[in-house]
This record gives sequence, structure tokens and C-alpha cells, in this order.
Amino acid sequence: MDAPMTDLHGFADEGFGSVADAFRAHFDHGLETGAAVAVYHHGRLVIDLHAGLADATTGAPWTRDTLAVMFSATKGLMALCGYLAQQDGLLDFDTPVTTLWPEYGAHGKEATTIRDVFCHRAGVVALDTELTLADLTRWTPVITAIENTRPQFTPGTTFAYHPLTYGWLTGEILRRATGKLPGALLEHYLAAPLAAQAWIGVPDHVQPRVARITPAPADTSSQAAELMRKVLAMPTFIRAVTLGGLLPARLIDPGSTLDFNSPALHAAQIPAANGITAAGDLARIYSAAVTPTDGRTPLLTKESITDACTVRSHGTSWPGVVAQPGIRYSTGFLLNGFPARPLLSDTSFGHDGANGGLAFADSDAHLGFAYLNNQLPPMDDERANRLTRALRHALDRL
Repeated sequence: MDAPMTDLHGFADEGFGSVADAFRAHFDHGLETGAAVAVYHHGRLVIDLHAGLADATTGAPWTRDTLAVMFSATKGLMALCGYLAQQDGLLDFDTPVTTLWPEYGAHGKEATTIRDVFCHRAGVVALDTELTLADLTRWTPVITAIENTRPQFTPGTTFAYHPLTYGWLTGEILRRATGKLPGALLEHYLAAPLAAQAWIGVPDHVQPRVARITPAPADTSSQAAELMRKVLAMPTFIRAVTLGGLLPARLIDPGSTLDFNSPALHAAQIPAANGITAAGDLARIYSAAVTPTDGRTPLLTKESITDACTVRSHGTSWPGVVAQPGIRYSTGFLLNGFPARPLLSDTSFGHDGANGGLAFADSDAHLGFAYLNNQLPPMDDERANRLTRALRHALDRL
């Protein structure tokens, strides 16, 4: 049954009404709790919309100040920081990790390159060590666990998505290169220069503005049951997405004190998954990466943009688990051409998240896009895809 008509707040410039219509339809069909979508085009904010509830338990509305957990869209910001560090001469993607992090070379990891890590080819998909929340908040115990882990496959030989370890792997490389942990690095390279609200590890005063995540609707289909059977048959995959059982596989758990609604988790630095921002700020970051924005020259050079759009890893990632094969990654970014998540063009690069959110830049379109929400999706989630289709339609008609 369709939900009552929801009021949209904000604006969509003339010519971008199709995106506003698609966004509204998600609420009208009961697919959203709260959400926001923003687009910068040629450095100008042309869409800035939000609607629904930031907290379904209290009825608090989603406002322009509401922030959302990005989940794996956080990985895209880590990749941007990697490119900026390389442009500053602080790292080279094609050198061994051990040039910056000698301890990493233990247990067969010595030949791993920095690019292998950013391309999900490092083989350290899950950790051999059990961790605690205190370990997550102190950073070093996780890094030590990574150093002591044997890779699940020979680094550089194949591709498997690193759901959580990606953040600490890239984060420690960047810490060794720049002297800054991910939260400070994000502030240095992206948030402060662009006056953007974006954190990996939110301060206490920001926490009340973070939207409360709503569970995914129950899915009793045979497709869902078959996928769950395959997932449960892969203990490494379960360890990878839960950090060895520390975090809930379904991301939120009302019976747990530690899930993605937990202030303690929001305050930690989990740079593959717990970045927190607003859609307008995230769209501005991606816009600034490829086109003059807010009076600044683009953050990325032409060479970096070309490299960011170059396919480095592709396929099914976790054989037999990914429902729709064809994932395509560059050095840290999701690329166009993945059937389950089409972007605008082959010059698009960004990342999506487990909540169905999505953010990307497109250098040919001179565009930054971001969609964030607090409603975990069913298996067949198409919300982000509908928005990008509507945006493509709008751009074609301008």
C-alpha cells in the first residue's frame, strides 16, 4: 500500500524536476523513512532536497542539518584522500605497502602494493584476531591484528571486496604517509577546505544530529533465502562483515549495545563504514574533486581523474554470493558498468553503501551527486538507481 503524500523540503532547479519526482515517489511508495539528495552541476548546487523522519521512534523530522551514516560510501572519501596524498608526493600507489608500513609484510603480505590495498586485492578480507570495542577506539590494536593476519589469498592475484578491513588498511597507509589518522585526514583534505560537514568519528556535540537507522523490511523470498544460505556457508565472509562477530551482520540490532545506531560506534574511527555527513556536503566534496566548486580549482588532477576511472578489479568478488556479478572498481572507487549500480557515464566514480546510499563524481558532466537515507533496503533496492536514471534524463534535456 502506498504511503501518504510526503512533503519535500529544499529545492530542485528548473530542468531537474525529474530527480525531485523520483525522490518523492520513494516516499509515496513507502520506500523511505528519511532521506536527502543533492547535486552540484558545474560547481553550483542545483538539487538540495530532504524529506521524512530522522528518527521514526520519536517522529523527529529530517531537516537540512540532519546527518547520516554513509556505510561503505565512506570508502570513496578514503580513496579521495589517497589520491590527494599521492598528488602531494606522500605516497605512490604502485609501491609496496612495506615502503611506508614495514610491519605489514609479515605472513606472506610483503609483496602487496598500495594499489592492491585500494583495489580490494590485498587478501586481508577478515582478521585472525578477536577484537573488542575498546580495540576499535584505540586504532593500534586493529593495525596489529592486520599485521598478524595471513591473507586469505595471494595478494594481487585476485579480487575480493574488503567490507571493513579496507578502512584500516588504507587508513594506516595514509597515517604512515601523512601523520594523520583518517578523521583528521578527512578534515585536512576535504572537510575544512570545502567547509563540509563530514567526519570519520563524530564528536559528541554532533551525535544528536545523526539520523536513526530503520531495519530493512522482512524478505521471505526464495532469492533471499538462497543468498542467505550461500552467505552462511562462507565463514570468512561472515567474519569480514561482522569483524569476527563484534558487529551485527544486519548492521543494526535492537538487542545490542553496539551497532550502527550506537553513539559509541559513531565516535570510533571505522574508515570503511562509519563516515557521517549530509548529502549536500558529500555532493560538494565530489563536485570539488572534478570541477571548480566554491571558487576552488578541482581537487584532482586530470591524471588522477583518469586513473580513478580506470578499472582495476572486476567480477563477482565473492563467488556465488554476489547476486548480480559485474562489479567494477578502480583504485578505491566503484565505477560505471556494474549492472546493479549504474552511474552516469564511464567518467563517473564514487561509492555506494549498505543503506542503499550513493555518492559519485562525473568529470564529463562536471557533477557531484549524493543520496543518503536511514532506511536499510530489501534485496531488490532500486532507490539510488532511480535517482541516477532521473538525473541522466534531466542532463540529457538541458
